Order: sequence, then structure tokens, then C-alpha cells
Amino acid sequence: MDLQNLQAFLLVAEEGSFSLAAERLHLTQPAVSKRIALLEQGLGSALFDRIGRHTSLTEAGQALLPHARAITQQLLGAERAVRDLSGEVAGELRLATSHHIGLHRLPPVLSAFSKAHPGAHIDIEFTDSEQAYDLIMQGRSELAVVTLAPEVDDSVVARPVWRDPLVFMCAADHPLASDPKHCSLSDLALHPAILPGLNTYTGQIVKRLFAEHRLALRVSMATNYLETIRMMAAVGLGWTVLPATMLSDELHVLPVQGIALERTLGLVYHRGRSLSRAAQAFISILEGCDGDARA
Repeated sequence: MDLQNLQAFLLVAEEGSFSLAAERLHLTQPAVSKRIALLEQGLGSALFDRIGRHTSLTEAGQALLPHARAITQQLLGAERAVRDLSGEVAGELRLATSHHIGLHRLPPVLSAFSKAHPGAHIDIEFTDSEQAYDLIMQGRSELAVVTLAPEVDDSVVARPVWRDPLVFMCAADHPLASDPKHCSLSDLALHPAILPGLNTYTGQIVKRLFAEHRLALRVSMATNYLETIRMMAAVGLGWTVLPATMLSDELHVLPVQGIALERTLGLVYHRGRSLSRAAQAFISILEGCDGDARA
């Protein structure tokens, strides 16, 4: 079995799409289809059912999937071992991160890494922090820079990098802005909120706060895109809680009495995985970057 064919198989299985897999591989869709056809021919079994635009694994494909992952990881590990002997930082680093962190925190880190190690390539997947954890658990990403989970899973290493204060905000013409110095959680409970999904780590912080104070949380809209939340709050559709770094002229801070919220942004990788030199170099640059880092 050819490694390139196995990699194509894995990406089609992950994406559920030949076209999306082709984009990830920087190939045409026919080229990906040919690789899958060669693999199916060699195995004598169909690996995917193609019904309309829907692509799913056959029984044979499901049987191959864990072995394909293991073979790919072993070959990549062998490549890293040889490269480590020369001391070269090269190859591909698969990194998962959120859109917010990718926009507000990672640019200087990525710039420093690319300048220090031009032989290495970072393949970034933008996703929710919760999904990034899944990518680490499945071995599909080597590192993740995300909002750290409130509860630590023993199978992953979570290293804090930035403290990220959260701030209550609303539009200038929102009723809560009329007397922002005397705002309480009870006042907030009377008005609809626009928040990150309550299943997200950030949403859980707000949900837990209101539950602890025995207050109902009126969520009128929820989305995992913080830039969208900021825009909707800025036009007066509700109050919100966002990182302090996202405060803009269109939004007013609501200093809620006795409440100080924050989340922790950091690095996550699987405890049982041997990190590549590229990953180790990235971690060194990430943890040495400027900012309010935790020990």
C-alpha cells in the first residue's frame, strides 16, 4: 500500500468528501479519486460508498481506518527519527486552533517560527476548541492552541500560555449602558444575551456563573464565532461576554459588581505521542512569546 494513497484515504474519511480532501492535499479531485481507486484495486474491496454528494466508509473502509492511521503515524515517526539525527527542524506540523486565537494570538508566533525554521511547514486547521481536543485524541493534529478545558483529561497534556480576561459588554444605546457603574447579574438576567454556545468552554463559564447565583440566562442567539457575537452586540441585539482584547468603540464595558471572569488559552497535545522536532520548536517559541503567560 502506497503512503500517498493511504493519506488520501484518511483525508477522504475525515472530511467525508473527495473535493475537501483534494483541497487539503493541494490536488485535483480526479487525482484523489485515482489514489483511492488504486488502493481499492490493491485491496480488492470498495472503501467508500458514494451516494449523490454523500461519501461514507464501507465495512472494508472502517476496517482499514485504524490500521491506516497507525501505519501513517509509524512512517511519520520513522521520518522524524531520521531527521532528528541531523538536528533539522523540517517536515509538516499539523496544528489545530480556534479562529479567535489564530487572529489575535498566533500571528507573531507563526511569523517567528517560519523565520527560524523555513524547512518546516505548518498545516493549520481552524476549528472550535472542543473539536480541536477531539483532533488531538484521534491523532489527526499533533498540537492544538485553544481555550483550555475546565476539566483536564489525563490522556492529554494541557499547558497554560495566556490568561484571557472576559468582559461583560453591550452597545452604547443598550438599556444596561444607561448606568453601567451599577450593573449586577440580576440586571443582566432581565435582558437577552448573545453568547458563545453554552456547550463551549467559554459558554460553560457564563452558564456556571448564572447557575451559581440561581439566575436564569436568557440567550437569544448563540454562535461560536466571537467576531459575529461582537458585531451583533454592537448593533444592540443583546449584552455579551467576550475577551477584553475584543473591546471596541461600539461597545461599552459593564463592570458587574463582584464578578471577574477569565479563561485560559494554552497548548494541548496527546500524552502518549512522541512530538516531532517541529512541534518541540513551535512549543519553545509559543511559550517564549510576549504576553501574560502562566508558569
